[in-house]
Amino acid sequence: MSKHREIKVGTRFLGDQHPVFIIAEIGINHNGSVEIAKKLIEGAKNAGCDAVKFQKRTPEICVPKDQWNIERDTPWGRMTYIDYRHKVEFGEKEYSELDNFCKKLNIIWFASCWDIPSVDFIEKFNPPLYKTSSASLTDFDLQMRHKKLKKPVMISTGMSTMEEINSAVENFGFENLMIAHATSTYPCINEELNLRMILTLKNLFPKTVIGYSGHETGLAPTWAAVSLGASFVERHITLDRAMWGTDQAASVELSGFNRLVRNIRDIETALGDGIKKVYNSELGARKKLRKII
Repeated sequence: MSKHREIKVGTRFLGDQHPVFIIAEIGINHNGSVEIAKKLIEGAKNAGCDAVKFQKRTPEICVPKDQWNIERDTPWGRMTYIDYRHKVEFGEKEYSELDNFCKKLNIIWFASCWDIPSVDFIEKFNPPLYKTSSASLTDFDLQMRHKKLKKPVMISTGMSTMEEINSAVENFGFENLMIAHATSTYPCINEELNLRMILTLKNLFPKTVIGYSGHETGLAPTWAAVSLGASFVERHITLDRAMWGTDQAASVELSGFNRLVRNIRDIETALGDGIKKVYNSELGARKKLRKII
């Protein structure tokens, strides 16, 4: 094992000695539209993101049965909640189209799978990694299905206690594990972001790649997460924060993603290696201003 914390995702390495892996979380912000999804993928690629991520659910498994027939207003009219959940789920035809689109643009795509059949569905497309949502942190059966694939898995830690995080890590094991600090509020106020948890997780799990999944409205906390040592960051992406959908308000629009990525790259360059040195650019000032005794 490397002396540095790192993990291989496809042909890429993630970890302390590597560039921050930047993920644009599309989730269900496509509202069931392949064309919107393509615009978000293209926007993420143009911004310089390394990957886009979707969410995949089997509605009959993930939606409690007592909520199936509750009616709600949607962009497609009034419908039951179970019908709405199906409306925003892509099937094999849509994912095949998006898979080809991502390959054409040379950008990684993967998914958070909320149930075992969804894992089996997404695995048809052979993504290089997966993520489990904060809601799934205590779903050990789902974790075991992921573990059998022997691929990197990000586990998100929102709305979880340290005991639950430790249990999930113990259950999954350290091989192929990545941990994302998160707070499961959409959007999340700064007072509840608790970014120093990134340092806590890095200290607790010294060989595990640690990152950040943010749901705040601004960009500064994500930049701070990079400064604290997050090896990967994930933010929701949207065409318009005013669009219909539960995650839109906690998302970043395309212009914001350009700033997000650009400043992350500036920050990681500025952080340097922590070894003090005198730079050539300082030599003139040193000769002129330093009193030699």
